[in-house]
Amino acid sequence: MTVVPLKHHGRWVAAGVLLVTLVGLATSMITNSRFKWQIVGQYLTNESILSGLLTTIWLTVAAMAIGIVLGTVLALMRVSENPVLRTVASGYVFLFRGTPLLVQLIFWYNLSALYPTLTLGFPFGPSFGSVEANRIITVYVAALLGLGLNEGAYMSEIVRSGLAAVPTGQREAAQALGLSGFRVMTRIVLPQAMRVIVPPTGNQLIGMLKTTSLVSVIALEELLYSAQLIYTANFQTIPLLIVASVWYLVLTTVLSVGQSFLERHFGKSDRKATAAKVIAIDQTKISNAGI
Repeated sequence: MTVVPLKHHGRWVAAGVLLVTLVGLATSMITNSRFKWQIVGQYLTNESILSGLLTTIWLTVAAMAIGIVLGTVLALMRVSENPVLRTVASGYVFLFRGTPLLVQLIFWYNLSALYPTLTLGFPFGPSFGSVEANRIITVYVAALLGLGLNEGAYMSEIVRSGLAAVPTGQREAAQALGLSGFRVMTRIVLPQAMRVIVPPTGNQLIGMLKTTSLVSVIALEELLYSAQLIYTANFQTIPLLIVASVWYLVLTTVLSVGQSFLERHFGKSDRKATAAKVIAIDQTKISNAGI
């Protein structure tokens, strides 16, 4: 019988419409002098823009590090059998997920209005020292507190879902072998949970990169705020916004590539299991054919 391939007319029509649309957009962007591409190229490597870029990078890395560590601790508290730990973790997640990040950033930046002096000690007891809040809660500290503590609430749910995806039989088998609870979690549960945790964590990291633009409300000179300072002076708003967008796209692309490598690394066991299953099926077919 002659095999006739399916004709996908809809695909060709959709591809044609998409191609025409992309060509039209590209032509418009190139021929429209209001984009001012020469100014975009001029400011891509501007010293102020690069300084803001570095601030955005370290702020993203630091805030995500705080979020991952805090989220892991909160997730372990959520799955704990201790009701006090579960309640504290649930209350934390409820508070930080239930209020806007922008409000949290402004709150931390203005903490000195609520607590002018920060004191280390016991309630109604001796204190070990005090310091003015404005000396501790700088604009950088406020940004890290706002971004990191908020991210910890979301990461706790991601880690908790990864822990829940590991079959309970894995824990029971490890406990039957005499492993302690800490070794069961670090050697058995968490490595398997990483396959579920990594994809949404990569998504959160990319989201954090773009969320750092919110710290411009507290006058921290990250990428977007640096661009705003420049176009406030020279009134080249659109070119400077394009510059910031280009750098965001570059960083997002790099993070996406890194995420794909991590997913491939932690997905090795799945691929090996699938390959072994295919080999077993093939061997069964061969043995049946021999019979």
